[in-house]
Amino acid sequence: MRPSFSLGIEEEYQTVDPVTRDLRSHIQTEMLAVGKLRLQERVKAEMHTSVVEVGTRVCRNIQEAREDIYDLRREVIKLAGEHGLELVAGATHPFADWRTQEIYPDPRYHQVVKDLQLVARANLIFGLHVHVGIEDREAAIRIMNSMRYFLPHIMALATNSPFWLGLNTGYKGYRAKVFENFPRTGIPDAFSSYSEFDNYVSLLVRTGCIDNAKKIWWDIRPHPFFNTVEVRACDIPLRAEETVAIAALIQATAAYLYRLHEANQDFRHYTRSLIAENKFRAVRYGLDGKLIDFGKQQEIPLRDLIEEYLAMIDPEVEELGSRDSIDTIRTILKNGTGADRQLKVFEETNGDLKSVVDYMAQETRAGL
Repeated sequence: MRPSFSLGIEEEYQTVDPVTRDLRSHIQTEMLAVGKLRLQERVKAEMHTSVVEVGTRVCRNIQEAREDIYDLRREVIKLAGEHGLELVAGATHPFADWRTQEIYPDPRYHQVVKDLQLVARANLIFGLHVHVGIEDREAAIRIMNSMRYFLPHIMALATNSPFWLGLNTGYKGYRAKVFENFPRTGIPDAFSSYSEFDNYVSLLVRTGCIDNAKKIWWDIRPHPFFNTVEVRACDIPLRAEETVAIAALIQATAAYLYRLHEANQDFRHYTRSLIAENKFRAVRYGLDGKLIDFGKQQEIPLRDLIEEYLAMIDPEVEELGSRDSIDTIRTILKNGTGADRQLKVFEETNGDLKSVVDYMAQETRAGL
C-alpha cells in the first residue's frame, strides 16, 4: 500500500525576557497552563523551563501543515506576550548559560538528568522534527536507510545556531555539536529489515539501557509509536516559512525514495562514517561549504548539490503540490540561513548579542 506521506511538524521555541534578552523560565507564569487550555496537546513543556514545544496535528499535505504551524506560532507568540515573555526561534540562544536554567518538574526529565547528568543539563538546544507518514514498517526502514545520505544537505539549509555561551562558535549549526554528547544520537546505521531494528530496540530495553524506543535520539528514526519516519536532525529555522520549506523537502525526498523502492531500485547506501563527514561539513560551514559527492569522490559546493537535489525530486514536488513551499529553499540559498543572518547582524552591530536576539524575535514573527 502506498504511504500517505502525511506530515507532522514539531518546533521548540525559546522563552526570552524582553528586557535582558536572556532566556527566562515560563514556569513562574501560567503560560503553559493557559496554552494547554487553548491548544490542548499541541503545546507542551520540554526538559528546560525556558523551552516550549509545539506539534501540529497529522496533516494530509504541506498546505495543512503550513496552516497549522503558522497558527501555532501565532498563538504561542501571543501567549508569551500575555505573560511578559518574548518568543524566539533559534536552535541555541546567543548568550544564555545552561548552568542557570531550571529543569521542568516532571519525573521523565528528572530521570534523564539522573541518567545523563551534566550532559542532560547542558542540552539547552531547540530543534525542528518532521514526521512523514510511511505506514509500511519495512518501507519505512528502507526509506530511512536511503534518506540518511540527504541529512547533511537538509541540515545545512536549516542551520540556525552560530552562538553558544556568548561566543561565536565558528559553526553554522552548533546545536548538533551539543546534542552529540547524548548517547544514541547522530546518523544511524543502515538496517536490513524492520525486525533487525526491532531486535536492536528489544536488546536495549531488556538490558536496561533504555525503557522505550523514544530514547533513541538519532537524526532520523522510525517513530516507535506512530507510523512515521521522523527527521530530527534540523535546527529550528528563524521563519515559519523556512520550517515549511524544510518539511516539504523532507516529504518530497521520502516520496522520491519510495518511488525507487517501489521500482525495486534503491538509492546507494553509504556507511554512517562517510555520511558523518558530510554532516560535520554541513554544521560547520552551512551553505558556504562543500560536501563530498561519494559517487564522484569529489568535493562539490553545497549550493550546486542543492540545485541537483531539487531537480531530482521535482516530479514528487509536482505530485505533492508543494511547489510554493519548495521555492522557499531557493530564497534560503539567496538570503542565507538563520545562522548567516544572525552573523550578519552580529557583524553590523559590532558583536552586540542583544541585537541578535531582537533580530531573532522579529524574524520569528515574520510573515505570520
